[in-house]
Amino acid sequence: MMLEVRDLTFKVNENGIEKSIVKNISFEVKDGEMLVITGPNGGGKSSLAKVLMGIEEADGGQIVLDGEDITGYDINHRANAGIGFAFQQPPRFKGMTVIRLLSIAAGRELSKPECCRMLSAVGLCANEYITREVDGTLSGGEMKRLEIATVLAKTHKLCIFDEPEAGIDLWSFSMLVQQFEKIHEKKEESLILISHQERIIRMADRIMVIENGNIKAIGEKDAILPTLIGSDDSCTCF
Repeated sequence: MMLEVRDLTFKVNENGIEKSIVKNISFEVKDGEMLVITGPNGGGKSSLAKVLMGIEEADGGQIVLDGEDITGYDINHRANAGIGFAFQQPPRFKGMTVIRLLSIAAGRELSKPECCRMLSAVGLCANEYITREVDGTLSGGEMKRLEIATVLAKTHKLCIFDEPEAGIDLWSFSMLVQQFEKIHEKKEESLILISHQERIIRMADRIMVIENGNIKAIGEKDAILPTLIGSDDSCTCF
């Protein structure tokens, strides 16, 4: 078993009132499996992803990766344990070049040919991007593709993508889907994709629906997908 999540809880304090965002959630992700998490906006999907990565701290429960209890690990230790994460809105870094960003993601200094191969894999012309800064001059689609390249720069046990379709054009989205398909075909890494997009949901091995901080449904794609069709709450594309 790759990932085991047991009774995970996450709360926030809003104007002095404690609110549960993730409520005693338990699930697992197997080796090489693609789990797509969907559900209504504000249901707790992105918060769950951030808790798994260590961006937010859980208020209860346990997270086990490949038999290793990582519940108490911070974001850096979880990255070292083998978790990769792609934000819904990728951060920008004024003054940092693309080649430097990829080297940091890889954990070592990358050669120009290595960076070129990574950029080409996500549909970016290496010569045009390798020395560019990762700042506001890049479009949303360019940032998404760069972030995928940073995830590909290092082998992970588990990769988490938070709404990869957000804010990008159709062509860029198609490129991202192709990369997910390639990763999934190799079965070398497990994937968690948070998405409302039908094309991504249909790629899943299993689907988990989260609503109001709870798991509303979880199971094989063929069992869960028919229940989502026609539901504006769960899948904005249907």
